[in-house]
Amino acid sequence: MKNAFRQTMGWLHTWSGLVVGWVLFFVFLTGTAGYFDVEIDRWMQPERPLPSAARPGEAAAVDAGLKYLAAQAPGAERWFIGLPEDRTSDVRLFWRKPAAGKEGPASGRAYVSVATGEPVNYRDTGGGQLLYRMHYDLHYLPALAANWIVGICAMVMLVAIVTGMIVHKRIFRDFFTFRPRKGQRSWLDAHNILSVLALPFHLMITYSGLVFFAYLYMAPVVTASYGFGENARKTYFDELLDRDQIPQRAGRPASLTPLAPLLEEVHGRARPVQFINIYNPGDANARVVVAGGPLTPTRARTVLTFHGTTGELLRASGPRSAPMATYQILLGLHEGLFAGPLLRWLYFLSGLMGTAMIGAGLVLWTVKRRAKIGETFGFRLVERLNIATIVGLPIAIAAYFWANRLIPVGIEGRAAWEAHAMFIVWAVVLSHALVRPGGPAWVEQLWIAAAAFALLPVVNALTTDRHLGVTLPAEVWELAGFDLTVLAFGLVFAATALRAGRRHRAETRNEATWGSLPRQEAAE
Repeated sequence: MKNAFRQTMGWLHTWSGLVVGWVLFFVFLTGTAGYFDVEIDRWMQPERPLPSAARPGEAAAVDAGLKYLAAQAPGAERWFIGLPEDRTSDVRLFWRKPAAGKEGPASGRAYVSVATGEPVNYRDTGGGQLLYRMHYDLHYLPALAANWIVGICAMVMLVAIVTGMIVHKRIFRDFFTFRPRKGQRSWLDAHNILSVLALPFHLMITYSGLVFFAYLYMAPVVTASYGFGENARKTYFDELLDRDQIPQRAGRPASLTPLAPLLEEVHGRARPVQFINIYNPGDANARVVVAGGPLTPTRARTVLTFHGTTGELLRASGPRSAPMATYQILLGLHEGLFAGPLLRWLYFLSGLMGTAMIGAGLVLWTVKRRAKIGETFGFRLVERLNIATIVGLPIAIAAYFWANRLIPVGIEGRAAWEAHAMFIVWAVVLSHALVRPGGPAWVEQLWIAAAAFALLPVVNALTTDRHLGVTLPAEVWELAGFDLTVLAFGLVFAATALRAGRRHRAETRNEATWGSLPRQEAAE
Protein backbone atom coordinates (compact mmCIF):
# COMPACT_ATOMS: atom_id res chain seq x y z
CA MET A 1 0.00 0.00 0.00
CA LYS A 2 2.78 2.39 0.96
CA ASN A 3 4.73 1.64 -2.24
CA ALA A 4 1.60 2.10 -4.34
CA PHE A 5 0.98 5.49 -2.74
CA ARG A 6 4.56 6.59 -3.38
CA GLN A 7 4.35 5.40 -7.00
CA THR A 8 1.20 7.44 -7.46
CA MET A 9 2.87 10.48 -5.98
CA GLY A 10 5.88 9.84 -8.22
CA TRP A 11 3.67 9.85 -11.31
CA LEU A 12 1.99 13.06 -10.15
CA HIS A 13 5.34 14.69 -9.35
CA THR A 14 6.83 13.78 -12.72
CA TRP A 15 3.98 14.86 -14.95
CA SER A 16 2.94 17.93 -13.01
CA GLY A 17 6.51 19.16 -13.15
CA LEU A 18 6.80 18.49 -16.88
CA VAL A 19 3.50 20.05 -17.98
CA VAL A 20 4.18 23.44 -16.38
CA GLY A 21 7.97 23.20 -16.09
CA TRP A 22 8.76 25.54 -18.97
CA VAL A 23 6.44 28.26 -17.69
CA LEU A 24 7.81 27.85 -14.15
CA PHE A 25 11.38 28.13 -15.44
CA PHE A 26 10.45 31.43 -17.10
CA VAL A 27 8.67 32.68 -13.96
CA PHE A 28 11.52 31.71 -11.61
CA LEU A 29 14.30 33.14 -13.79
CA THR A 30 12.64 36.50 -14.52
CA GLY A 31 11.39 36.77 -10.94
CA THR A 32 14.90 36.09 -9.63
CA ALA A 33 16.26 38.93 -11.76
CA GLY A 34 13.69 41.16 -10.05
CA TYR A 35 15.60 41.00 -6.76
CA PHE A 36 18.16 43.29 -8.38
CA ASP A 37 15.68 45.30 -10.45
CA VAL A 38 16.97 48.66 -9.16
CA GLU A 39 20.57 47.72 -9.96
CA ILE A 40 19.55 46.50 -13.42
CA ASP A 41 17.65 49.77 -13.95
CA ARG A 42 20.81 51.64 -13.01
CA TRP A 43 22.98 49.68 -15.47
CA MET A 44 20.45 50.09 -18.28
CA GLN A 45 20.45 53.87 -17.81
CA PRO A 46 24.17 54.71 -18.00
CA GLU A 47 23.37 58.43 -18.36
CA ARG A 48 22.74 58.65 -14.63
CA PRO A 49 25.59 60.36 -12.78
CA LEU A 50 27.74 58.31 -10.47
CA PRO A 51 26.37 58.44 -6.91
CA SER A 52 27.85 60.93 -4.49
CA ALA A 53 28.61 60.29 -0.83
CA ALA A 54 26.18 62.99 0.33
CA ARG A 55 22.57 61.86 0.43
CA PRO A 56 20.05 64.59 -0.48
CA GLY A 57 17.76 65.83 2.26
CA GLU A 58 14.03 65.13 2.25
CA ALA A 59 13.03 68.79 2.15
CA ALA A 60 15.16 69.48 -0.92
CA ALA A 61 13.89 66.34 -2.64
CA VAL A 62 10.24 67.19 -1.99
CA ASP A 63 10.74 70.78 -3.13
CA ALA A 64 12.39 69.66 -6.37
CA GLY A 65 9.57 67.21 -7.05
CA LEU A 66 6.80 69.73 -6.32
CA LYS A 67 8.28 72.37 -8.61
CA TYR A 68 8.50 69.93 -11.50
CA LEU A 69 4.98 68.54 -11.01
CA ALA A 70 3.43 72.00 -10.68
CA ALA A 71 5.00 72.99 -14.00
CA GLN A 72 4.35 69.76 -15.93
CA ALA A 73 1.01 68.51 -14.59
CA PRO A 74 -0.96 71.35 -13.00
CA GLY A 75 -4.35 69.78 -13.68
CA ALA A 76 -3.51 66.25 -12.56
CA GLU A 77 -5.75 64.27 -10.24
CA ARG A 78 -2.75 62.70 -8.51
CA TRP A 79 0.91 63.50 -7.93
CA PHE A 80 3.38 60.95 -6.57
CA ILE A 81 6.81 61.83 -5.15
CA GLY A 82 9.13 58.95 -4.36
CA LEU A 83 12.03 60.07 -2.21
CA PRO A 84 15.64 58.85 -2.58
CA GLU A 85 16.40 55.58 -0.80
CA ASP A 86 19.48 53.47 -0.15
CA ARG A 87 19.31 52.02 -3.67
CA THR A 88 18.20 55.16 -5.54
CA SER A 89 19.48 58.74 -5.55
CA ASP A 90 16.91 60.57 -7.70
CA VAL A 91 13.42 61.81 -6.95
CA ARG A 92 10.89 59.57 -8.72
CA LEU A 93 7.80 61.39 -9.97
CA PHE A 94 4.49 60.14 -11.34
CA TRP A 95 1.29 61.94 -12.27
CA ARG A 96 -2.12 60.96 -13.56
CA LYS A 97 -4.48 63.38 -15.25
CA PRO A 98 -8.28 63.11 -15.17
CA ALA A 99 -9.91 60.75 -17.63
CA ALA A 100 -10.56 62.31 -21.03
CA GLY A 101 -13.46 60.64 -22.81
CA LYS A 102 -12.85 56.98 -23.52
CA GLU A 103 -9.08 57.29 -23.61
CA GLY A 104 -8.73 56.90 -19.86
CA PRO A 105 -6.36 58.78 -17.57
CA ALA A 106 -3.18 60.18 -19.08
CA SER A 107 -0.12 59.57 -16.94
CA GLY A 108 3.54 60.37 -16.97
CA ARG A 109 6.69 59.77 -14.98
CA ALA A 110 10.04 61.47 -14.62
CA TYR A 111 13.24 61.62 -12.58
CA VAL A 112 14.48 64.86 -11.05
CA SER A 113 17.98 65.57 -9.77
CA VAL A 114 17.94 67.01 -6.25
CA ALA A 115 21.24 68.80 -6.87
CA THR A 116 19.98 70.79 -9.85
CA GLY A 117 16.20 70.55 -9.53
CA GLU A 118 16.12 69.70 -13.23
CA PRO A 119 14.71 66.58 -14.87
CA VAL A 120 17.30 64.00 -15.79
CA ASN A 121 16.79 62.58 -19.27
CA TYR A 122 17.66 58.91 -19.20
CA ARG A 123 17.26 56.53 -22.09
CA ASP A 124 13.85 54.91 -22.42
CA THR A 125 14.19 51.36 -21.13
CA GLY A 126 12.16 48.64 -19.49
CA GLY A 127 15.03 48.01 -17.09
CA GLY A 128 14.88 45.46 -14.34
CA GLN A 129 11.24 46.31 -13.66
CA LEU A 130 10.28 44.81 -17.02
CA LEU A 131 11.91 41.49 -16.13
CA TYR A 132 10.24 41.56 -12.72
CA ARG A 133 6.79 42.19 -14.20
CA MET A 134 7.30 39.41 -16.74
CA HIS A 135 7.27 36.79 -14.00
CA TYR A 136 3.59 37.41 -13.38
CA ASP A 137 2.21 39.22 -16.47
CA LEU A 138 4.08 37.17 -19.15
CA HIS A 139 4.50 40.44 -21.08
CA TYR A 140 2.37 40.06 -24.22
CA LEU A 141 -0.67 38.39 -22.67
CA PRO A 142 -3.66 40.21 -21.16
CA ALA A 143 -3.08 40.71 -17.43
CA LEU A 144 -6.02 38.55 -16.34
CA ALA A 145 -5.05 35.62 -18.55
CA ALA A 146 -1.38 35.87 -17.49
CA ASN A 147 -2.27 35.98 -13.79
CA TRP A 148 -4.41 32.88 -14.17
CA ILE A 149 -1.72 30.98 -16.08
CA VAL A 150 0.97 31.86 -13.54
CA GLY A 151 -1.40 31.07 -10.65
CA ILE A 152 -2.30 27.64 -11.99
CA CYS A 153 1.38 26.88 -12.58
CA ALA A 154 2.18 27.99 -9.02
CA MET A 155 -0.52 25.66 -7.67
CA VAL A 156 1.00 22.80 -9.65
CA MET A 157 4.44 23.80 -8.38
CA LEU A 158 3.19 23.51 -4.82
CA VAL A 159 1.85 20.04 -5.62
CA ALA A 160 5.20 19.09 -7.19
CA ILE A 161 7.12 20.24 -4.09
CA VAL A 162 4.92 18.26 -1.69
CA THR A 163 4.85 15.11 -3.84
CA GLY A 164 8.61 15.40 -4.33
CA MET A 165 9.14 15.25 -0.57
CA ILE A 166 6.91 12.17 -0.43
CA VAL A 167 8.56 10.39 -3.36
CA HIS A 168 12.14 10.99 -2.24
CA LYS A 169 11.89 9.38 1.19
CA ARG A 170 15.67 9.74 1.63
CA ILE A 171 15.82 13.23 0.16
CA PHE A 172 17.68 14.78 3.10
CA ARG A 173 20.18 11.90 3.18
CA ASP A 174 20.59 12.16 -0.60
CA PHE A 175 21.32 15.87 -0.16
CA PHE A 176 24.86 14.90 0.87
CA THR A 177 25.30 12.60 -2.13
CA PHE A 178 26.34 13.65 -5.61
CA ARG A 179 27.70 11.14 -8.09
CA PRO A 180 29.15 12.88 -11.16
CA ARG A 181 29.32 11.28 -14.62
CA LYS A 182 26.58 8.78 -13.76
CA GLY A 183 23.97 9.91 -16.27
CA GLN A 184 20.48 9.66 -14.85
CA ARG A 185 21.79 9.22 -11.30
CA SER A 186 23.78 12.46 -11.54
CA TRP A 187 20.78 14.45 -12.74
CA LEU A 188 18.64 13.02 -9.92
CA ASP A 189 21.31 13.88 -7.35
CA ALA A 190 21.51 17.44 -8.70
CA HIS A 191 17.73 17.76 -8.63
CA ASN A 192 17.62 16.51 -5.03
CA ILE A 193 20.42 18.79 -3.82
CA LEU A 194 18.91 21.88 -5.44
CA SER A 195 15.50 20.97 -4.04
CA VAL A 196 16.61 20.51 -0.43
CA LEU A 197 19.18 23.29 -0.28
CA ALA A 198 16.56 26.00 -0.80
CA LEU A 199 13.42 24.05 0.17
CA PRO A 200 12.11 26.68 2.64
CA PHE A 201 12.55 29.35 -0.04
CA HIS A 202 10.74 27.24 -2.65
CA LEU A 203 7.78 26.70 -0.33
CA MET A 204 7.64 30.33 0.76
CA ILE A 205 7.98 31.86 -2.69
CA THR A 206 5.38 29.54 -4.25
CA TYR A 207 2.77 29.86 -1.53
CA SER A 208 3.21 33.63 -1.10
CA GLY A 209 2.97 34.04 -4.86
CA LEU A 210 -0.46 32.44 -4.73
CA VAL A 211 -1.44 34.74 -1.87
CA PHE A 212 -0.58 37.74 -4.06
CA PHE A 213 -3.54 36.98 -6.33
CA ALA A 214 -5.82 35.27 -3.84
CA TYR A 215 -8.55 37.79 -4.65
CA LEU A 216 -8.45 36.57 -8.27
CA TYR A 217 -8.54 32.84 -7.54
CA MET A 218 -11.24 33.32 -4.89
CA ALA A 219 -13.28 35.86 -6.85
CA PRO A 220 -16.67 34.25 -6.01
CA VAL A 221 -15.99 34.82 -2.31
CA VAL A 222 -15.26 38.49 -2.95
CA THR A 223 -18.28 38.86 -5.21
CA ALA A 224 -20.59 37.25 -2.65
CA SER A 225 -19.65 39.93 -0.12
CA TYR A 226 -19.15 43.01 -2.30
CA GLY A 227 -21.20 42.37 -5.43
CA PHE A 228 -20.34 42.88 -9.08
CA GLY A 229 -18.95 45.86 -10.93
CA GLU A 230 -16.03 48.25 -10.72
CA ASN A 231 -17.41 50.12 -7.69
CA ALA A 232 -17.70 46.89 -5.72
CA ARG A 233 -14.16 45.96 -6.69
CA LYS A 234 -12.89 49.38 -5.62
CA THR A 235 -14.67 49.09 -2.26
CA TYR A 236 -13.06 45.70 -1.68
CA PHE A 237 -9.55 46.97 -2.38
CA ASP A 238 -10.10 50.11 -0.31
CA GLU A 239 -10.95 47.94 2.68
CA LEU A 240 -8.29 45.34 1.96
CA LEU A 241 -5.48 47.89 1.66
CA ASP A 242 -6.93 50.29 4.22
CA ARG A 243 -7.02 53.05 1.61
CA ASP A 244 -8.55 56.43 2.25
CA GLN A 245 -11.67 57.50 0.46
CA ILE A 246 -10.45 60.43 -1.64
CA PRO A 247 -13.20 62.98 -2.35
CA GLN A 248 -13.96 64.28 -5.82
CA ARG A 249 -12.54 67.62 -6.89
CA ALA A 250 -14.59 70.50 -5.52
CA GLY A 251 -13.89 72.67 -8.53
CA ARG A 252 -12.65 75.52 -6.33
CA PRO A 253 -8.98 76.47 -6.76
CA ALA A 254 -6.91 76.45 -3.56
CA SER A 255 -3.21 76.56 -2.73
CA LEU A 256 -1.46 73.45 -1.50
CA THR A 257 -0.46 73.59 2.15
CA PRO A 258 3.31 73.71 2.89
CA LEU A 259 4.61 70.17 3.19
CA ALA A 260 7.45 70.80 5.65
CA PRO A 261 5.18 70.73 8.76
CA LEU A 262 3.53 67.55 7.47
CA LEU A 263 6.90 65.85 7.10
CA GLU A 264 7.77 66.85 10.67
CA GLU A 265 4.54 65.24 11.84
CA VAL A 266 5.52 62.01 10.10
CA HIS A 267 9.05 62.19 11.54
CA GLY A 268 7.54 62.20 15.03
CA ARG A 269 6.03 58.79 14.30
CA ALA A 270 8.32 57.10 11.78
CA ARG A 271 11.46 57.66 9.72
CA PRO A 272 12.33 57.91 6.89
CA VAL A 273 9.57 59.27 4.62
CA GLN A 274 9.12 56.83 1.76
CA PHE A 275 6.72 58.61 -0.57
CA ILE A 276 4.04 61.29 -0.82
CA ASN A 277 0.74 61.05 -2.70
CA ILE A 278 -1.05 64.29 -3.41
CA TYR A 279 -4.63 63.91 -4.63
CA ASN A 280 -6.55 66.74 -6.33
CA PRO A 281 -3.60 69.19 -6.19
CA GLY A 282 -4.65 72.82 -6.57
CA ASP A 283 -8.22 72.08 -5.48
CA ALA A 284 -10.11 72.75 -2.24
CA ASN A 285 -10.54 68.98 -1.76
CA ALA A 286 -6.84 68.21 -1.98
CA ARG A 287 -5.44 65.42 0.19
CA VAL A 288 -1.82 64.70 1.09
CA VAL A 289 -0.96 61.11 2.04
CA VAL A 290 2.53 60.60 3.48
CA ALA A 291 4.02 57.15 4.16
CA GLY A 292 7.05 56.65 6.38
CA GLY A 293 9.02 54.03 8.21
CA PRO A 294 11.78 51.58 7.32
CA LEU A 295 11.21 48.73 4.90
CA THR A 296 10.54 45.54 6.89
CA PRO A 297 9.32 42.00 6.10
CA THR A 298 5.95 42.94 7.62
CA ARG A 299 5.42 45.81 5.12
CA ALA A 300 4.23 47.83 8.08
CA ARG A 301 4.51 51.57 7.63
CA THR A 302 2.97 54.68 9.11
CA VAL A 303 0.54 56.43 6.76
CA LEU A 304 -0.82 59.88 7.62
CA THR A 305 -3.54 61.63 5.65
CA PHE A 306 -3.71 65.43 5.74
CA HIS A 307 -6.12 67.98 4.32
CA GLY A 308 -4.33 69.39 1.32
CA THR A 309 -5.18 73.05 1.93
CA THR A 310 -5.32 73.41 5.74
CA GLY A 311 -2.68 70.82 6.69
CA GLU A 312 -5.08 69.29 9.24
CA LEU A 313 -4.31 65.65 10.15
CA LEU A 314 -7.39 63.71 9.08
CA ARG A 315 -6.34 60.14 9.67
CA ALA A 316 -3.43 58.00 10.87
CA SER A 317 -3.04 54.34 10.03
CA GLY A 318 -3.89 52.06 12.92
CA PRO A 319 -2.98 48.51 13.85
CA ARG A 320 -3.73 45.85 11.27
CA SER A 321 -5.92 42.84 11.78
CA ALA A 322 -4.23 39.46 12.15
CA PRO A 323 -5.32 38.22 8.69
CA MET A 324 -4.14 41.45 7.07
CA ALA A 325 -0.82 41.34 8.92
CA THR A 326 -0.31 37.73 7.78
CA TYR A 327 -1.15 38.68 4.21
CA GLN A 328 1.29 41.60 4.24
CA ILE A 329 4.08 39.53 5.81
CA LEU A 330 3.78 36.91 3.07
CA LEU A 331 3.89 39.60 0.42
CA GLY A 332 6.87 41.25 2.12
CA LEU A 333 8.78 37.97 2.22
CA HIS A 334 7.96 37.32 -1.44
CA GLU A 335 9.12 40.73 -2.67
CA GLY A 336 12.20 40.96 -0.45
CA LEU A 337 12.25 44.76 -0.68
CA PHE A 338 13.43 44.97 2.94
CA ALA A 339 16.56 42.93 2.25
CA GLY A 340 20.02 44.44 2.56
CA PRO A 341 22.81 43.54 0.12
CA LEU A 342 23.72 40.17 1.71
CA LEU A 343 20.14 39.00 2.15
CA ARG A 344 19.27 40.17 -1.36
CA TRP A 345 22.10 38.02 -2.71
CA LEU A 346 20.69 35.10 -0.71
CA TYR A 347 17.29 35.70 -2.32
CA PHE A 348 18.95 35.86 -5.72
CA LEU A 349 20.97 32.66 -5.25
CA SER A 350 17.93 30.83 -3.85
CA GLY A 351 15.96 31.91 -6.91
CA LEU A 352 18.71 30.63 -9.17
CA MET A 353 18.68 27.30 -7.32
CA GLY A 354 14.92 27.09 -7.80
CA THR A 355 15.39 27.79 -11.51
CA ALA A 356 18.13 25.18 -11.75
CA MET A 357 15.99 22.67 -9.83
CA ILE A 358 13.23 23.03 -12.42
CA GLY A 359 15.73 22.76 -15.25
CA ALA A 360 17.34 19.63 -13.76
CA GLY A 361 13.90 18.06 -13.40
CA LEU A 362 13.08 18.75 -17.05
CA VAL A 363 16.39 17.24 -18.20
CA LEU A 364 15.92 14.25 -15.88
CA TRP A 365 12.62 13.47 -17.62
CA THR A 366 14.40 13.11 -20.98
CA VAL A 367 17.38 11.22 -19.56
CA LYS A 368 15.12 8.62 -17.92
CA ARG A 369 13.03 8.09 -21.04
CA ARG A 370 15.68 8.14 -23.74
CA ALA A 371 16.50 4.45 -23.29
CA LYS A 372 12.87 3.43 -22.64
CA ILE A 373 10.94 5.07 -25.46
CA GLY A 374 13.66 6.09 -27.90
CA GLU A 375 13.63 9.10 -30.19
CA THR A 376 9.86 9.46 -30.56
CA PHE A 377 8.23 12.70 -31.69
CA GLY A 378 7.07 13.47 -28.14
CA PHE A 379 10.54 12.86 -26.73
CA ARG A 380 12.21 15.05 -29.35
CA LEU A 381 9.67 17.84 -28.72
CA VAL A 382 10.28 17.81 -24.97
CA GLU A 383 14.05 17.75 -25.44
CA ARG A 384 14.00 20.66 -27.90
CA LEU A 385 11.72 22.71 -25.62
CA ASN A 386 14.13 21.98 -22.77
CA ILE A 387 17.05 23.33 -24.79
CA ALA A 388 15.17 26.44 -25.91
CA THR A 389 14.02 27.14 -22.35
CA ILE A 390 16.96 26.17 -20.13
CA VAL A 391 19.62 27.73 -22.37
CA GLY A 392 17.57 29.73 -24.87
CA LEU A 393 15.81 31.90 -22.28
CA PRO A 394 19.11 33.09 -20.70
CA ILE A 395 20.34 33.89 -24.23
CA ALA A 396 17.19 35.94 -24.81
CA ILE A 397 17.69 37.84 -21.54
CA ALA A 398 21.28 38.57 -22.53
CA ALA A 399 19.93 39.86 -25.86
CA TYR A 400 17.67 42.21 -23.88
CA PHE A 401 20.77 43.75 -22.29
CA TRP A 402 22.57 43.88 -25.64
CA ALA A 403 19.57 45.69 -27.15
CA ASN A 404 19.79 48.27 -24.38
CA ARG A 405 23.28 49.20 -25.54
CA LEU A 406 22.81 48.84 -29.31
CA ILE A 407 19.36 50.31 -30.06
CA PRO A 408 19.69 54.06 -30.79
CA VAL A 409 18.73 56.15 -27.79
CA GLY A 410 16.30 58.54 -29.44
CA ILE A 411 14.02 56.23 -31.41
CA GLU A 412 10.32 56.02 -30.60
CA GLY A 413 9.18 53.00 -28.59
CA ARG A 414 12.72 52.16 -27.61
CA ALA A 415 11.80 50.33 -24.39
CA ALA A 416 9.28 48.19 -26.27
CA TRP A 417 11.90 47.24 -28.85
CA GLU A 418 14.26 46.08 -26.12
CA ALA A 419 11.59 43.58 -25.07
CA HIS A 420 10.83 42.70 -28.70
CA ALA A 421 14.52 41.93 -29.24
CA MET A 422 14.44 39.54 -26.30
CA PHE A 423 11.50 37.54 -27.66
CA ILE A 424 12.73 37.64 -31.26
CA VAL A 425 16.04 36.11 -30.17
CA TRP A 426 14.17 33.54 -28.08
CA ALA A 427 12.13 32.55 -31.15
CA VAL A 428 15.36 32.21 -33.15
CA VAL A 429 17.01 29.91 -30.60
CA LEU A 430 13.80 27.86 -30.39
CA SER A 431 13.95 27.40 -34.17
CA HIS A 432 17.60 26.42 -33.88
CA ALA A 433 16.75 23.81 -31.24
CA LEU A 434 13.96 22.36 -33.40
CA VAL A 435 16.10 21.88 -36.52
CA ARG A 436 19.33 20.66 -34.92
CA PRO A 437 19.99 17.25 -33.31
CA GLY A 438 19.71 17.29 -29.54
CA GLY A 439 23.39 16.90 -28.61
CA PRO A 440 24.81 19.55 -30.95
CA ALA A 441 21.94 21.92 -30.10
CA TRP A 442 22.83 21.79 -26.39
CA VAL A 443 26.51 22.48 -27.05
CA GLU A 444 25.96 25.22 -29.62
CA GLN A 445 23.44 27.12 -27.51
CA LEU A 446 25.63 26.83 -24.42
CA TRP A 447 28.47 28.45 -26.35
CA ILE A 448 26.13 31.18 -27.60
CA ALA A 449 25.03 31.85 -24.01
CA ALA A 450 28.65 31.96 -22.86
CA ALA A 451 29.54 34.54 -25.51
CA ALA A 452 26.35 36.57 -24.99
CA PHE A 453 27.03 37.06 -21.28
CA ALA A 454 30.83 37.20 -21.27
CA LEU A 455 30.94 39.90 -23.97
CA LEU A 456 28.36 42.16 -22.30
CA PRO A 457 31.02 44.02 -20.26
CA VAL A 458 32.96 44.53 -23.49
CA VAL A 459 29.91 45.98 -25.26
CA ASN A 460 29.29 48.16 -22.22
CA ALA A 461 32.85 49.49 -22.35
CA LEU A 462 32.58 50.23 -26.08
CA THR A 463 29.26 52.09 -25.83
CA THR A 464 29.39 53.91 -22.46
CA ASP A 465 31.82 55.34 -19.93
CA ARG A 466 30.33 53.23 -17.13
CA HIS A 467 32.63 50.22 -17.59
CA LEU A 468 34.65 48.23 -15.06
CA GLY A 469 37.66 50.48 -15.54
CA VAL A 470 35.59 53.31 -14.05
CA THR A 471 33.13 51.62 -11.72
CA LEU A 472 35.60 49.36 -9.89
CA PRO A 473 38.02 52.16 -8.85
CA ALA A 474 35.02 54.33 -7.88
CA GLU A 475 33.50 51.39 -5.92
CA VAL A 476 30.14 51.81 -7.64
CA TRP A 477 29.10 48.26 -6.87
CA GLU A 478 25.62 48.36 -8.41
CA LEU A 479 27.28 48.91 -11.82
CA ALA A 480 30.46 46.90 -11.33
CA GLY A 481 28.45 44.08 -9.76
CA PHE A 482 26.28 43.77 -12.87
CA ASP A 483 29.28 43.47 -15.19
CA LEU A 484 31.02 40.98 -12.89
CA THR A 485 27.84 38.89 -12.48
CA VAL A 486 27.18 38.54 -16.22
CA LEU A 487 30.87 37.74 -16.72
CA ALA A 488 30.53 34.96 -14.12
CA PHE A 489 27.45 33.64 -15.95
CA GLY A 490 29.46 33.60 -19.17
CA LEU A 491 32.21 31.56 -17.55
CA VAL A 492 29.70 29.08 -16.10
CA PHE A 493 28.05 28.62 -19.50
CA ALA A 494 31.48 28.19 -21.13
CA ALA A 495 32.52 25.52 -18.61
CA THR A 496 29.19 23.73 -19.13
CA ALA A 497 29.59 23.93 -22.91
CA LEU A 498 33.08 22.38 -22.69
CA ARG A 499 31.80 19.51 -20.59
CA ALA A 500 28.72 18.97 -22.76
CA GLY A 501 30.90 19.02 -25.87
CA ARG A 502 33.28 16.37 -24.48
CA ARG A 503 30.35 14.18 -23.47
CA HIS A 504 28.70 14.52 -26.87
CA ARG A 505 31.94 13.63 -28.68
CA ALA A 506 32.43 10.60 -26.43
CA GLU A 507 28.89 9.39 -27.10
CA THR A 508 29.39 9.90 -30.84
CA ARG A 509 32.61 7.84 -30.78
CA ASN A 510 30.89 5.06 -28.82
CA GLU A 511 28.02 4.95 -31.28
CA ALA A 512 30.45 4.85 -34.18
CA THR A 513 32.44 2.02 -32.52
CA TRP A 514 29.37 -0.12 -31.86
CA GLY A 515 27.96 0.63 -35.29
CA SER A 516 31.18 -0.59 -37.02
CA LEU A 517 31.16 -3.99 -35.28
CA PRO A 518 29.42 -7.03 -36.77
CA ARG A 519 25.93 -7.46 -35.34
CA GLN A 520 26.78 -10.62 -33.36
CA GLU A 521 30.02 -9.17 -31.91
CA ALA A 522 28.27 -5.95 -30.94
CA ALA A 523 25.58 -7.93 -29.14
CA GLU A 524 28.20 -9.86 -27.19
